[in-house]
Amino acid sequence: MSATENRPRPQPYALAGGVSMRDLLASCAAAEAVSTPPRMPDPETVRAGAERPEAA
Repeated sequence: MSATENRPRPQPYALAGGVSMRDLLASCAAAEAVSTPPRMPDPETVRAGAERPEAA
């Protein structure tokens, strides 16, 4: 057998390395949740909280 016959055939696509699609999607969702800044509070909620009397 010659050296050219012994070569492995190239793959038409890259192998994923054993990561399931579920784990991949979960990691993307977690990364998005961590990198998204918190929302600004709703103006109605802030105004309603300021009118409430303080507890003694």
